[in-house]
Order: sequence, then C-alpha cells, then structure tokens
Amino acid sequence: MVAFGREICGVLDAALRREWLVTNGIGGFASGTVCGAATRRYHGLLLAALRPPLGRTLVCAKLDEWVEHQGVAYPLACNVFQGGAVDPRGYHHLESFELDGTIPVWRYALADCLLEKRVFMVHGHNTTCVTYRMLRGEQPVRLAILGLFTHRDYHDLLAAPAWSPHLEIWAAESDVPGTYLADGVLDGTVQVFDDATPVFLRYRVSDGSGRLVSTLQFEALGETYKDFYFSVEHERGQTDHENLLAVGRAYLEFGPDQLISLTITTERGEPVDAWAALAAEQSRQAALLVRAGLHGAPAWLQQLVLAADQFIVARGEGHTVIAGYPWFTDWGRDTMISLPGLTLSTGRPEVAASILRTFAQHVSQGMLPNRFPDVGETLGHQDYNTVDATLWYFEAVRATVEATGDEALLRALYPTLVDIIDWHERGTRFQIHVDPADGLLFAGEAGVQLTWMDAKVDDWVVTPREGKAVEINALWHHALHVMAGFAEQLGEDARPYRDRAARVQTAFARFWNAARGCCFDVIDGPQGNDPTMRPNQLLAVSLPHSPLTPSQQRQVVDACARDLLTSLGLRSLAPYEPAYVGIYSGDRTTRDGIYHQGAVWAWLIGPFVEAHLRVYRDPALARSFLEPFSHFILDAGLGSISEIADGDAPFTPRGCPWQAWSVAEVLRAWRLCQTFQAGGGEQG
Repeated sequence: MVAFGREICGVLDAALRREWLVTNGIGGFASGTVCGAATRRYHGLLLAALRPPLGRTLVCAKLDEWVEHQGVAYPLACNVFQGGAVDPRGYHHLESFELDGTIPVWRYALADCLLEKRVFMVHGHNTTCVTYRMLRGEQPVRLAILGLFTHRDYHDLLAAPAWSPHLEIWAAESDVPGTYLADGVLDGTVQVFDDATPVFLRYRVSDGSGRLVSTLQFEALGETYKDFYFSVEHERGQTDHENLLAVGRAYLEFGPDQLISLTITTERGEPVDAWAALAAEQSRQAALLVRAGLHGAPAWLQQLVLAADQFIVARGEGHTVIAGYPWFTDWGRDTMISLPGLTLSTGRPEVAASILRTFAQHVSQGMLPNRFPDVGETLGHQDYNTVDATLWYFEAVRATVEATGDEALLRALYPTLVDIIDWHERGTRFQIHVDPADGLLFAGEAGVQLTWMDAKVDDWVVTPREGKAVEINALWHHALHVMAGFAEQLGEDARPYRDRAARVQTAFARFWNAARGCCFDVIDGPQGNDPTMRPNQLLAVSLPHSPLTPSQQRQVVDACARDLLTSLGLRSLAPYEPAYVGIYSGDRTTRDGIYHQGAVWAWLIGPFVEAHLRVYRDPALARSFLEPFSHFILDAGLGSISEIADGDAPFTPRGCPWQAWSVAEVLRAWRLCQTFQAGGGEQG
C-alpha cells in the first residue's frame, strides 16, 4: 500500500518529509526519512527503552553505507549538514521505497546491480536489525558501513558527544575480545563499550542456508563527525544540529544469493539471527491482520491495523499505549480514547483488558494519571492534571465489556469505578467536583490545563476552559449511565446512578445556545458562558448516551460539518473566530499558542462519523468521510496518521507524525459503519 518510485525517492524535499517508524513493543523505536538523512533529533536506528516503556536513549544514530561495484563507488546514505550541504546523495540511486507491513524496504539501482535494504526491530527487545541482499546482479560487491553513534536522552541534543566509549572487537565464534580484527574473520562483533550502556554490533555474511561465506574487515575510527542538520527542529525553533561519533567502518563482500545482516543491540546474551528475526516479525504482523478480521477492507485500512500495533507496549506485567511517536510517552487521556480502536477494532480484547487493569492500579483520589513520569521523575500531583482521562475510562470499560462479555473484568474494576464517581461527587484535585446546584461537573483552577485542549507555555494556559466544559459533562452524563448499567449487571443498586444521570441531562439544557443552533463550549466560566465554535460538543452527540434531543443532535452535526470539517479531521476552532490561525508553524511558544486555535485534529473524525451515523443513519455516507485517510498514510508518518494538520487547505500534516488516537479513531469509525450496515441500521 505504501510504495514510491523515483518520483518521491529521487526528490530530496519529498523524500525528507516522508518518515518511517519501526517499534519493539516495549517503548523503543527506530525512525528516519525515505532518503536516509535525519530531519529530527528523534531519528535514529536504535532509540532503546532502557526502563520500558520509558528511559528512551539514542545510541545508534545512523549507518552510512557505500557500495563498490565494478570499480565504481555508489553511496546509499544521505546527510544534510548545517549550512545546507548535502553529502552523500545516495537517494540518486534509490529506485524505490516501500513498507512491507511496517518494515521499510529500500531498493538501490547500482548499474546492473539491485540492492535491497530493510530495517526492523526484534519484538520485546532493544535490538534493531539491518539486512542487505542483492536482488539482481552477477558480480560480487563490496559494502562499507560507517556506524555513527551517540549516547543521550532522546529529547536532548548534544553540542558534542558527551561519551567516550572504547571498542572491543572479536570473532563471534570464539567470543574472545581482541583489540582489532583484520582479514579472515567470517563473523564479527563490535562492542561500543561504556559503563552505562554497552552497544553490541554484530556483522554477518551468509548464504541462504545460514552458512558463513565472507570475511569481515573492521577499521576503528573514533572520530567526531560534525554539524548534522535537522531541518524540522529548525522549523520548530529548536536546536537544529548535532555531532556524532564515528565508531568505525566495516567492510564486507557479498554476491548473489548471499545475505548481510547487522544487529545493533543494548542487550547481552545470545546474538540474534537477523534473518530468523525478520521471518518472525513478518509472521507476527500477518497474524495481526488475521486477528483483525478485516477481510475485504481496503489495503490502507489494513495498514492501519499494523500502525495500531506500534502504539501498544508493555508496562510491567500489563500493557499501555504510547500516545505518539517520536516524543510522546503513555498518557492516560490518549490511552483511554485510543483503546477501543487500537484493540477492540483489531481483534485484541485481551490487550484492552490488560490496559484497563494496568491503569486501575494508578487511580488516585478518583483520577487516572494524565502521564507517567519518565526516568528520574516520580508520579506526583501534577501528573493527574486531567479531568477527561478518568471519564473516558468508563467508556473504555463499557466498550470492552460489551465486546467480550467479560464479567470477571467488570467485577474486578467495579469498585474502582464506584470510587471514581464518589470522588467526583465530593471533589478531588484541581477543583474537579459536582456542582450541588445542578449536578454538572465543574473543573479548573488558575494555571492548570485539564481538558484535551491542554496547551500550556510556561505559566500561560492557552485554552483554560475553566468551568463546566461541554464534552466533560457529556462524558460525566455518559459515565453515570454506564455505571447504572454495570450496577444492574452485577446485581447492585442502579437507582443512584440513574437519578444522577437524569439530573445531569436536565441541567445539560443550559449548554444549548439557541442563537447559534449549537452548544456553548463552556458554561459558568470566569467570563460566563463561552459561545466559541469548537468541536467538543460533538461528544454530546457521539457518545452512546446523549444528553441532547434529536433535533439538537442534528443541529450540532450540521454546524460542525459546516464550520469545522476538513478532509483530514476537524478544526479545533472555526475559521470565523477571531483567534483562528490556519497554519501551524513557528517556535514552541507560537505553536503551542495555536495548537487548539484552528489546527485540524485527525482523532475528531471518530466522534464526527459516529455522530453523523446517529443522526443520518447512512453508513456509506459516514464512511466517505474516512476515505481521505487512504492518502494521508502516504505522507509524513508513512503507513500511519499524524496528530494534526493545518486548518487551511491543503491541510499539510503537522505535529506528531504517528499518533495513537488518530489511527484508533479511524479504525473505530470504520468498524462502526461496518457494524451499522451489517445490523440493518443498529449503531454499534
């Protein structure tokens, strides 16, 4: 589905803006661009999760390769340096690029020789594999591989490598360290050694049966290569260059029907057979597609099934969701919104249950954490700065129990759900409490961002939304209905929850803005009621229990379609609003200031499609709003869906290139349309 020829591969700007990602299921990843030059601080071949799923550390930035064929040297690599120099220009020889599942595949045409390269990770391990094979050609070639390394937190850039490792190089058969290897060694390992994180490189040339067939030469260097330039960091107003350590250069000769593999790992123990690991990963991904059961679905949607898997990672004995690559960790809000689409829509309900159990362990004062602390941090008061993550938890539990009939899971989680409701009734952090006057949920205090519109620059909360936010109270109303249903199922008293839900529904009428024919975004805020046209009101239509009348539901859908809908999601603010900004760019302060002031959010297509389906009951029409994403996966984060796009046409992808809830909500919305159509009009 994701494949390009020279029309993309041979055009530097086009190849630079398209990025690939591979992950390892424990929080680590590798990423880069089609042409091979890094444009972000997060690009690298091994960003190891040293304390899974966090502690991400960049240890291998890239490999620069040259191939000597019939006396001519051909670069495969590409680098852009500060000042604009591009050297080498390996993309000139790049005939095609594609994703095999999520595995990037490059094919280089070197005269009559066609060379293939793949990059993938070993699931569950901080190990990246790079493989090379000759697809066409009669004469052997000589491949030189330069390893460029650093050792830093993945968010940081170093002016100079703050790292002085030494090398140990030995033959893998003997496992006896030596100081240098020259000709005659068939299989070799290089240890880039320091006390904190040793990195092992294993080079191997074999035939199809696994027999070693070629020699390895290794030239130790220890040189600093300076001023690698990151254009995206420059656009974002951040430090935009870095120096890397050239550890050494390996030379390997191979011919037709011979295979080169290089494994890069932070793990000791038995070396990985890269070709066996490739077959295992291909088999694992094929099994995910079978489990999803999307037979007959378009290829782009099946690609999203594999994209969904990249966000699901282990946390301890359970699972969690990485909100987005490359810079997000696991966030409570993103996890709960994403859970149905990433797991239930892909046939993985046991993962859904595992995530729900994992987060239940971290509920505090009736709240789920907004984020988990990274290395050197502890879970504290500020990490619970979300009012909606906890309310989305009810919908995630409801969807999982409905899909599985897992009453044991419900019984295990029910006391936690009861405790959450009780805390919200009496009040918890950040002034989150039920207003005794009307039963609606109030949230917010100065200096804190609590809803999904959570941009904050230093002490400036861009969209504070303090008061009674429309989607928060739609979620609160829904959670009370869900609890009534759970209580009945378990033989508990459901009346208190039904009575509270009925009271909220009556009070919810205060959100209706008759002058505009839609909902206020916030009521009872410091400045009164906020009539700003935003997409948050869609949740009052899309959630299974809506507090709006059918007429109001239709008006909300029509208003959002008219003012907010684009091909790639919904704008966060209507273009006619004074604060609207249509292009998302600039430094951190500028970008965060316009993050929710017009940018298109892909995840909102899920609530829109669900609301549209509820109102118009036409699954074919609702599904048509998802079709543009078949093109979205060919840009920015390849095979996946970005976090946001510009509010103005042509809706250029922006923000995080691989975003969990963007992928999840497209998958979930597609399933909703499919279920509705199969059920003869019953919305599922």
